[in-house]
Amino acid sequence: MTVKNSRVVVLGGTSGIGLATAQAVAEAGASVVVASSRQSSVDRALSVLPPGAEGLVLDVGDSAALRDFFTAVGPFDHLVYTAGENLALMRLEDYDIHAARTFFDLRFFSALEAAHLAVPHLNAGGSITFTSGSAAFRPGAGWMLGAAVSATAIAVTKALAIELAPIRVNAIAPGVVRSPLWDSMSIQDQMAMYAGLAASLPLGRVAEVTDVAKSFVYVMDQDYTTGTVTVIDGGSVLV
Repeated sequence: MTVKNSRVVVLGGTSGIGLATAQAVAEAGASVVVASSRQSSVDRALSVLPPGAEGLVLDVGDSAALRDFFTAVGPFDHLVYTAGENLALMRLEDYDIHAARTFFDLRFFSALEAAHLAVPHLNAGGSITFTSGSAAFRPGAGWMLGAAVSATAIAVTKALAIELAPIRVNAIAPGVVRSPLWDSMSIQDQMAMYAGLAASLPLGRVAEVTDVAKSFVYVMDQDYTTGTVTVIDGGSVLV
């Protein structure tokens, strides 16, 4: 089941990487359903997506709401999970168990619950694509939570690729991406981070959301790929 003429659900598909992915699959000939926790975000996404795109308000942390969402969506072909709140670094000396649990709830437990509830609605030949991160392979100071949840997503991807076969399960692991996920930082701090990272990378720039979206489309379209982790990081794991 390739992307063209398929139906794709993108949870977290109203901004950043998720919206770029929704736009990319629509351009590839798919019909797309996006979901976000805020109606205003859904409305903004639908204003830039092609006619026929669907958008629903959804709290991915609410299991009952997730179940109702998939029932309303009906049969579809590909699930993409990109939901996540703004990123923030946390060193061990600043560890906050409540913030850590919230981080894991949205980026891991809700992703797993979405997969659990989506499977009965996936058409034959369908796929699930999770979001990981290059921090799983080369974390820096302050990246303990990002590295941990990214590595966990990779482990689950490989386990479910076996358990759910022939449904394909893959993960995309971006490095730092110029996206709204960094909006908790000031514009000046964001620009400084992007510039510093770009200077250290073999490709000389940080990723744009469209760079990452291409990989989501690829693993949906490549129907002989499962259990893989595609790293989109400009070479950060090499330096």
